[in-house]
Amino acid sequence: MSSRMVGIIGGLVMSMLVAGNGVSAHHSYLLSVQQLRAGIAKAPSKSGKGFILVDVRSAEEHAEGFIPGTDFNIDFREIKARHKELGASLTDHIVVYCRSGHRSNIAAEALADLGYTHVYNVSGSMNAWMEAGYPVDSGGR
Repeated sequence: MSSRMVGIIGGLVMSMLVAGNGVSAHHSYLLSVQQLRAGIAKAPSKSGKGFILVDVRSAEEHAEGFIPGTDFNIDFREIKARHKELGASLTDHIVVYCRSGHRSNIAAEALADLGYTHVYNVSGSMNAWMEAGYPVDSGGR
């Protein structure tokens, strides 16, 4: 292999490594609605479930119904600015959901980018929760 070819390949590898250190890398985890429901069911109390459950939909969507045990409603667009409201340490477990999983994925990645190490996005989110026939709360939390 010519030295020119080695230089080109080396440059490509280096640019991939640099790009890999960007914020686009996924570093949150997926959680099924079945796993979430099991975690909520095992909890001795709402505050004793071992994780913080965050609805990242709009306040209007949240008012229409949310997963029982939800601790906070913070719009996904505001999660970076309002994450301290969670009162979470960087090692606490945080579970986020939205309607389909898209916005909660954005929120989960934003939280992970802020240094939270145990962030979970609920796969399928509210759509999957309701399709599974699980209960939905409304009104005051």
